[in-house]
Amino acid sequence: MTMQIVKCLHTAILVSDLEKAEQFYSQVLGLTKVDRPFSYSGIWYQIGDYQIHLIVDSNLKITHQNEEKWGRNPHFALTVTDLEAVKEKLHHYQCPYQMSASGRPALFTQDPDGNIIELTMNPEHSTLNNK
Repeated sequence: MTMQIVKCLHTAILVSDLEKAEQFYSQVLGLTKVDRPFSYSGIWYQIGDYQIHLIVDSNLKITHQNEEKWGRNPHFALTVTDLEAVKEKLHHYQCPYQMSASGRPALFTQDPDGNIIELTMNPEHSTLNNK
């Protein structure tokens, strides 16, 4: 019997303050909200056929093992069309970021709870495409 994973459906992100998280994911990242089928607190965002689910945990405490290199911590990655525009927007909203230590066109930022998000322009540099 062979099991085959065919698609990644969503990433669930824990947040402590839904209002602050919504401002970050909606305004800073510009993601599109979609309807949720559940009554408990949270927000879903759609990116192509992939979703990000924000789930509220009021006791959330995120710690990073590597404060110097955010890319060495748990994170998820999103492809962008213009990294300079991303930097300008992050600067406008006073969101800290670090450029990728690899030298590729990518940066890492954090949501209000410290969840790390990678924003990259070149998905072809992903190890998923190296055979």
